[in-house]
Amino acid sequence: MRQHHRRDWLKLAGAGLAAGLWGRGAYAAATIEDRRIISWKPPLYHGWPTLARRKNGELLLAFSGGRETHVCPFGRLELMRSKDNGLTWGWPQVIYDGPIDDRDAGVVETAQGSLLMTTFTSLAYQPILEKAEKIPAGQPGAWDPHLLAEWQAVHGRLTAEQRQQELGCWMLRSTDGGVNWSARYRVPVDSPHGPVALTNGDVLYPGVALWTPERKVGVCLSKDDGVSWDWIADMPTRPGDDPLQYHELHAVEAADGTLICHIRNHNKPNAQETLQSESSDGGKTWSTPHAIGVWGLPSHLLRLRDGRLLMSYGYRRKPFGNQARLSEDHGKTWGEPVTLSDDGAGGDLGYPSTVECDDGTLVTVWYEKLKDSPLAQLRQARWRLG
Repeated sequence: MRQHHRRDWLKLAGAGLAAGLWGRGAYAAATIEDRRIISWKPPLYHGWPTLARRKNGELLLAFSGGRETHVCPFGRLELMRSKDNGLTWGWPQVIYDGPIDDRDAGVVETAQGSLLMTTFTSLAYQPILEKAEKIPAGQPGAWDPHLLAEWQAVHGRLTAEQRQQELGCWMLRSTDGGVNWSARYRVPVDSPHGPVALTNGDVLYPGVALWTPERKVGVCLSKDDGVSWDWIADMPTRPGDDPLQYHELHAVEAADGTLICHIRNHNKPNAQETLQSESSDGGKTWSTPHAIGVWGLPSHLLRLRDGRLLMSYGYRRKPFGNQARLSEDHGKTWGEPVTLSDDGAGGDLGYPSTVECDDGTLVTVWYEKLKDSPLAQLRQARWRLG
């Protein structure tokens, strides 16, 4: 496992002067203190993590584990904990393992101290399996018989009708710090990094309604600590945009009370850029999404203790990796990128999320398919601004 320490600062400083890794106004240079793999099970594929920090300082890392590849029927929700700001991580706990693929894991601590974990279920693996079943054994492209039997065994646990009933957007809730979890329950939307806790005690969840007759993009609100959810607003659409090309939203409450929401955009204008929408009335109405000049996706938003906003996002073109940017004006403008990693093997990486520790250390975790393995692992950077 390759380790990166404070010597990385020398590389980043020289590269920053040449490539513009400084923020607008005050310096926003990054000192990478540590960059490493934190997965416990390298023979498995790990995907789409979310990092959260509890009020007691504990770090929680939710992800889709138990996988064989990016799309497969084996995904399950797992959770790891760190009690020392990401220096070490405990053994992963399986929170939920349903009969079909459980993807994308979000986690947040509410103002009341409850933990909410989110996911969505998928049958995207089914056409892959059906194609494999049509290739006779011994012919080019045929699967290993044992692997094919595994997929068939998982798929065969349910009838076709039961599999359709399993599709949905889901949440699990814990009121004892994650020792015990509720049964999963349906929620109106999904987004990879889940909801955000607001200062008034409410929980805001921007996302996409999946597996419904009408695919909608909008914002939901819970006033009872995540137990129930109300749809409070549709997300506006830019003139000419197809709302079907809006994906993977995440929000934050700025220090001035403005709600900022980032959207993964796949419309031709600003394709694969992050779009931004704002609300000044608690999420009831939102501005038309607009470009902010950031190529990368999806974005995770964090408000730092000093009131600045930080966005973390995957950079899926050369050099493949992950970046972060600061806003010093409550999301009105964003500074130049800070590179957190740029050594990826390809585009199967990203979904970074970041937390701030008491000592000012920032911890960012993402998933990444490595150069020497077809299996994606969880990587972490511990770093500082300035």
